[in-house]
Amino acid sequence: MSPEGLAILENLEKVAAERRSRADDSLLDAHTRAVKTYQHERFAHTYVDLMAQPRYADASRFFLEQLYGPQDFTDRDSQFARVVPGLVRIFPHELVSTVRSLSELHALSEEMDTAMGRRLQSSRVDALAYARAWQEVGRPQVRARQIELMLNVGGALDRYTRNPILRHSLRLMRGPARAAGLAALQGFLESGFDTFRAMKGGTEFLATIAARERQLAALLFAVDLRSDRATTELSGLP
Repeated sequence: MSPEGLAILENLEKVAAERRSRADDSLLDAHTRAVKTYQHERFAHTYVDLMAQPRYADASRFFLEQLYGPQDFTDRDSQFARVVPGLVRIFPHELVSTVRSLSELHALSEEMDTAMGRRLQSSRVDALAYARAWQEVGRPQVRARQIELMLNVGGALDRYTRNPILRHSLRLMRGPARAAGLAALQGFLESGFDTFRAMKGGTEFLATIAARERQLAALLFAVDLRSDRATTELSGLP
């Protein structure tokens, strides 16, 4: 198998390992789900202005539902793991590279969400509890990598919209992808492609995402939770 295929499988195994650890600990599972739900709400709160703009609304929802959603992708990921050899064989190299970035982002997110869940004192997550867990987990390089991967996926989808041959190839792959058990992945790629094409250029949108996510990460690492000003500094969070 190609190096990219092996990397995708390795990332999917990391995701499965995180889920197994939570399946054996109902309290950890509840806390981690609370983290995911809070992050979903936080993203919606941070980008409420973009969601109100017709040009960016669908792209914002795509990020919210596909990259920040609290939903369980166990079935989808199990499907991917079974058919990675077919994925590498059927899909163009550019798309496989994007799937590799997506799988790494997924693995890092599951790892960090579990780590955050371990630090929560309850399943009630507010801005202060989230910031406290964030600081206790630390690992700023991983946080930076998560943002980088998210932007890589978005940037790739934006580039694909300028490649009509790739879009045509993607449409032609619907039948083979379904036959190979890759219908969910096919749907993700087509949805992302169509969303970015309708936006007619995602440079400004992705720059806004990059600036806000990096600013938020810096704030969460820097805020002094012992200070009376902590609540005020975190007032932009839900």
